[in-house]
Amino acid sequence: MLKIQAESNVPTEYGEFRMIAFAEVETDWMPHMAIVAKNTDFTKPVNVRFHSECITGEVFHSKKCECGQQLDEAMKFIYENGGIIVYLRQEGRNIGIINKLRAYALQEQGLDTVEANLQLGLPADDRNFSIAIEILNILNVKEINLLTNNPEKIKFVTDSNIKLNKRIPIQMDSTIESAGYLKVKKDYFGHLLDDENNL
Repeated sequence: MLKIQAESNVPTEYGEFRMIAFAEVETDWMPHMAIVAKNTDFTKPVNVRFHSECITGEVFHSKKCECGQQLDEAMKFIYENGGIIVYLRQEGRNIGIINKLRAYALQEQGLDTVEANLQLGLPADDRNFSIAIEILNILNVKEINLLTNNPEKIKFVTDSNIKLNKRIPIQMDSTIESAGYLKVKKDYFGHLLDDENNL
C-alpha cells in the first residue's frame, strides 16, 4: 500500500507546485509523485495527467518521443488551471531504461517500438495505471478531467471509483524523428490522435 512519505513546495519555471512522494516504504529512492498546483479546487472535477517517467525525453530532450513536451505542456496547463500530475516511475512503458535502450538499438535496425519490445521478450506496454488511481484516492480526489490521448488510461479511470468528467487532449506536433513512434501509438495502441499532425 502506498503512503505519503514526504512533501514540499517546489518552485519551477512554470510556477510553484506541491510535490508529494508516494511509496510503500520511506527508503524507496524512486517513489511515484503527485505534483499539485496550489490553486487546485478539490470540490470540482480536478484536472489530472497520468505521466510515466521518460528520462530520455524529459531530461535529455530526445526527439524520438514527445514525452518531455507533454510533461511541459501538462505542467503549464495544471499550473494555470489547477490540478495534479501523477508522475509514475514506469520508464519505457515500464521496461526500464536498459531495456528501453536495447529496444532503441533494434529500432535502428528497422523495427517499430512494439516490435522491438516483443523481440526482447517484453510486453508492448507493461504500465499499471491502478497506481495512479491509488494516489488519487489517497488525495481524496472524486472526479477528474483527464489530460490524455490514451484509451487505456481512460479505461483505468472508468473502471475505478473515480468519476471521469471529460478527456482533455494533449497532442504534440509530429516530427521526422517521432512520426513512427506516434503512428504506432495510434495504430497499435489506439491513441486518440489527429491525422493533421502527419501521422
